Amino acid sequence: MKILISDAFDPSLPDKLVAFGEVTDDKNRLAEVDVVLVRSKTKCTKEYIDSAPRLSLIVRGGVGLDNIDVEYARSKGIQVFNTAEASAVAVAELAFALMIAVPTRLVEGHLGMTRREWLKKQLKRTELMGKTLGLFGAGNIGTELARRAIAFGMRVIAYDPFLKSHEAVDLVTMDALLAESDYISLHVPLTAETRGMVNTETIGRMKDGVVIVNTSRGGCVNEADMKAALESGKVRAYATDVFLSDPPAEDSPLYDAPNVIMTPHIGASSRENMLRIGDVVVRILEDFAHQSA
Repeated sequence: MKILISDAFDPSLPDKLVAFGEVTDDKNRLAEVDVVLVRSKTKCTKEYIDSAPRLSLIVRGGVGLDNIDVEYARSKGIQVFNTAEASAVAVAELAFALMIAVPTRLVEGHLGMTRREWLKKQLKRTELMGKTLGLFGAGNIGTELARRAIAFGMRVIAYDPFLKSHEAVDLVTMDALLAESDYISLHVPLTAETRGMVNTETIGRMKDGVVIVNTSRGGCVNEADMKAALESGKVRAYATDVFLSDPPAEDSPLYDAPNVIMTPHIGASSRENMLRIGDVVVRILEDFAHQSA
């Protein structure tokens, strides 16, 4: 078995994979490999897949499969997996950090101090306790975020059409979530249904002064509509780790919008998570090797 590590994984991963065969990071050898390991950078398009005639398995280290043409891959008999469960804690912790940074005025306070400005009177804080957090999507990451929010005394509700019940949160309609949430956090894949789901129309149905957190996919938010909502004050703040592209285009509306907190797509990049991703990759390869034996 030949395995191509096409994107950045934990440096310990190659040594864990040698038991399965030859491991390489030389992308010029794509035509030779049986397995490709990717994260977000490599795009497994139809053309990419056609360039790998021996390919039998694609593993994405992370959540989602939107950089892989899954339907085409499977039509060619190629198995496709991700490591969604591994990233739940890392992404949920970042989502919670972004969410708590808004009412604590954390970024403004820090930047003021770096300018030698003592903004004690200007920065009035609010609390998360007693507020309602609405989750779009209550899978692995949403559930981990809910646990943290509940520990802070928040009420947590969720809209997830794929779930009939949930262990930790109340499932509600989309209308109820939009109307009742003080904070909204996105945890959905990028699909035809979710693309641009946060837009002028849906924002108009939200509470005035809502805070929106996005650690899912940048394409789920219409950035021009978000900028307009931030400028009007309808949205109090938008905290995001994801964008339409990595990095955002130079003319992204978010750069000039007020009350935006941005991080450079680091949700799954914790040291611990990279190790967990490697462990899941090994388990997937063990199953694949057993099937192929």
